[in-house]
Amino acid sequence: MSIPQQGGGPIERPEQLAEYIASGEKPKDRWRIGTEHEKFGYRHSDLAPLPYDAPEGQASVKAMLEGIGNRYGWSPVREAGHIIGLERDGANVSLEPGGQLELSGAPVETIHQTCDEVNQHLAEVKSVADDLGAGFIGLGAAPVWSQDQMPMMPKGRYRLMTDYMGRVGELGTQMMYRTCTVQVNLDFGSEADMVQKLRVALALQPVATALFANSPFLDNKPNGMKSWRAHIWQNLDEARTGLLPFAFEDGMGYERWVDYVLDVPMYFVYRDGKYINALGQSFRDFMKGQLPALPGEIPTLSDWADHLTTVFPEARVKKFIEMRGADGGPWRRLCALPALWVGLIYDQSALDAAWDLCKGWTHEQRNGLRVAAARQGLQGEYDGLRLHDIARDVLEIAEHGLKNRARPGQNGLVPDETHFLNALKESVDSGKVPADELLARYHGEWGGDLSKIYGEYSY
Repeated sequence: MSIPQQGGGPIERPEQLAEYIASGEKPKDRWRIGTEHEKFGYRHSDLAPLPYDAPEGQASVKAMLEGIGNRYGWSPVREAGHIIGLERDGANVSLEPGGQLELSGAPVETIHQTCDEVNQHLAEVKSVADDLGAGFIGLGAAPVWSQDQMPMMPKGRYRLMTDYMGRVGELGTQMMYRTCTVQVNLDFGSEADMVQKLRVALALQPVATALFANSPFLDNKPNGMKSWRAHIWQNLDEARTGLLPFAFEDGMGYERWVDYVLDVPMYFVYRDGKYINALGQSFRDFMKGQLPALPGEIPTLSDWADHLTTVFPEARVKKFIEMRGADGGPWRRLCALPALWVGLIYDQSALDAAWDLCKGWTHEQRNGLRVAAARQGLQGEYDGLRLHDIARDVLEIAEHGLKNRARPGQNGLVPDETHFLNALKESVDSGKVPADELLARYHGEWGGDLSKIYGEYSY
């Protein structure tokens, strides 16, 4: 989850809210790729989740952060004296509520660079983890641990959210503490470009959910889903999640996005290193100086940037667009996710083709595919639309887009970025996604023993 935003003076005109988003516009030659991924840490000794702190020399989240920082030149990020993250060269490592370790990569130009960054990070994590007797695994949901086993990280934002999530939806605290994702953040060049990219991202997010489905277990047994993580998001706080039908209506643009976010109840205001409880309060009231949590104060652009991070639709607009529909997974898919979306939306002919593919769908069809993807992966279908068929078409478009980008790697030995789609093409060829492989192992050679997942699927 996001760290507190910094900078920005007081908001004196309503237009500043849309202007803030519009300030993210970039010409095509400055479009970048920012990949984020989360992973679960555990102790080798008993396969339990890492606590935040532990006696010196024992495995803990704190020891991991200090070890990575000291060994590899990352600067610590602290809150109330606790180390809660790391920063280096435009990238940061942060903590999810249950101790999931997240890399938010630096903005880079190619998927080759993204994959190099991911590989370097995982190597650094493994080096420190091995010395501490810890391991890390990429899955969409924690397969064995109960909710009660999950630690809470010392971040004020998470204390507030835990209370709130316990009161809305059905599965909010599971989302916070027991899920992991991989996502990519991509740029837009204009308001019209943002709208087209957002529509494609929202409509085709169920395809990403299906291809990356990797959370078929919970509480030490199958949960009936290919992506339990996606199922959670379908049963969570309707005010701030979903596929946003308004985004497909005439008049969609920066102002319409601002109106949507303003209607979402607040979580907090960040002041002087502390999170002030503003749960359920209105940013519109804040704009009037009437926020109960801070009477008489008006918000800053930093407050607006923070509030933008508290909406959780399947694709999200800030100064860039976040693709949010995929489960965390093995390293090949950490590179495949940005390759998929870059191929689809960073080449105009591919973006147009992707929009042609999905522009005729109704909201009911888009949402039906979303539900089907969580339940059945590539085998899901709704109202005559089959995810397997759509995924095949989507990958062809993405491959076309990456070929048109023609960004070489390995000193020119690799002509473009298309090979990063190979893991997804294998899924389309077989009809099987990571969850299918895991379930086959569970019912077959593992004999129902989920402890074996750690040894076979850790980084």
